[in-house]
Amino acid sequence: MPPSPGGTGEPELFLSGERTNGEGKAVGNRILLTLPEAEYRTLRPLLSFVHLPHHVSLHEPGERIEFAYFPNRGLVSLVVAMKEGKTVEVGVVGNEGLVGTPAVVGLNRSPHRAVVQIEGDGFRVRTDALQSILPSTPQLQFKASRHAVIQGLQAAQSAACNRLHGIERRLARWLLIMQDRVDEALLRITHDFLSTMLGTDRPSVSLAAGILQRKGAIEYARGSVKVLNRARLEECACECYGIIQQFNGPLGLK
Repeated sequence: MPPSPGGTGEPELFLSGERTNGEGKAVGNRILLTLPEAEYRTLRPLLSFVHLPHHVSLHEPGERIEFAYFPNRGLVSLVVAMKEGKTVEVGVVGNEGLVGTPAVVGLNRSPHRAVVQIEGDGFRVRTDALQSILPSTPQLQFKASRHAVIQGLQAAQSAACNRLHGIERRLARWLLIMQDRVDEALLRITHDFLSTMLGTDRPSVSLAAGILQRKGAIEYARGSVKVLNRARLEECACECYGIIQQFNGPLGLK
């Protein structure tokens, strides 16, 4: 294991796979990997390994949040769903964070739907069990609470972006945010799902994707988008990407 930074007071940083849960499943979630050893030992028996299949809902609007999730791989979208069926994404969570942050501050329900957008795996813990150990795990409470605040900042910026910026720039921003969290060039997503996440229609997404493809930033095939030129995609994105990213250090907890 890497040594603790001498005299800095900083938490030890474990590498992906150096920690496991009680079942022996490797940990890849960055919050879990940066917890002090004593706090991780407290949390470890509560962590259950779960697969996160594509499009599965982890919690629904207004329903009780039974579990918090720490993704290792994949991507989860936080979505606002209106009564008429329209939806728009207000945030994403990858291996930098956790799903179910309202439970960390004592709220057992959320107005958002949490849906797996890119399949993966991770760990879940019952929210009542998580709440019971927070007083004895101050770093976990701090990291989780800070992640919740960052999600709120991102949601506010996304709301402004959806209102003020065109679909091409919003699509570029969204693809960059996705790639940051899955660390892969190939994103397995459809135009239908993109339109749902961006709160627009499929023809608009297709038009925007075509523009980005002609600029050499991406390549679109049925059911996937491949980032060809990251720098060019950043040029195409609106200012909101940079604003959102300033809150995300290497661990999403800058």
